[in-house]
Amino acid sequence: MGRQGEEVVELADIKKRIEDGIPGATVVVKGDGCSCETTVISDSFEGQGLLAQQRAVMTTVSDVLASGELHALAIKTYTMEQWDKRDN
Repeated sequence: MGRQGEEVVELADIKKRIEDGIPGATVVVKGDGCSCETTVISDSFEGQGLLAQQRAVMTTVSDVLASGELHALAIKTYTMEQWDKRDN
């Protein structure tokens, strides 16, 4: 249960939704179920702008956002090449 007795989505469910909706995605989700952050790595993002990448991820969880089960989702997206080149 979330705040004030609200149902919250499980992190594993968020991860599965994104993996199912983004081809070849590697997904890491952290948070408490109400407010989460996710890192999504997929070559399907190649050639897309950041906004398009984030919209693609948001589409996979739009129903749980609309229902209030998920209150907020911070998103970081990368292609595999970007992920390999990032500063740790």
